[in-house]
Amino acid sequence: MKSSTMMAIALCGVLACAVTGCKYDDESVDGDSIAQATDVGTDDGMTEAKDIASEGADGANGAGLANAGADLGAIKDEEGVPATGLTFDQDPNYVRCTDVDFTPVYFGFDQSAIPQSEMPKIEAVAAHLKQTGRVVLVEGNCDERGSNEYNLSLGELRAIAISKYLGDLGVNVQSVQTKSYGEEKPAVVGANEAAWSKNRRGEFAVFAHK
Repeated sequence: MKSSTMMAIALCGVLACAVTGCKYDDESVDGDSIAQATDVGTDDGMTEAKDIASEGADGANGAGLANAGADLGAIKDEEGVPATGLTFDQDPNYVRCTDVDFTPVYFGFDQSAIPQSEMPKIEAVAAHLKQTGRVVLVEGNCDERGSNEYNLSLGELRAIAISKYLGDLGVNVQSVQTKSYGEEKPAVVGANEAAWSKNRRGEFAVFAHK
């Protein structure tokens, strides 16, 4: 009798633990779900989503930027880093050339691919660099739409796209550096397409070694 009572008590204990355990597991899962839902629904999350829907940010090119970003480090490693660790505009061994002024390369909305019609501009720069032995700092720019961080990344990808094309044209990769200003250096001030189209660009700053 005593043995049966003990077994019954033990069985009740096991069942109670099982029920209690299931309850805690369910609450744990629900807690995670609620936390995730809360994170997704925050104002910051919604703001970021809206940023990603602006310059730069349509879904297709957003994915393209993510893929291109994976190659960004390799491209920059290939370009090499100056011995001074400085870009041409900061290096006292280089002086800005004022006798040349190349036309900016313009990009489509939220795009880092070089339009076919803009390629001759880059080809003119390549010819000049190969003829003179000068170097160039390619500056990537964006319009004002989108977050600062996104636009800095997009500007860098635009500059890298131009840099890569210069390399394809036979320019020494050590002669080309890139820099992004994001939205911080507009060519035209304005909140309309006429201004934005002029701000989505890559520019060329040519330098010569002293």
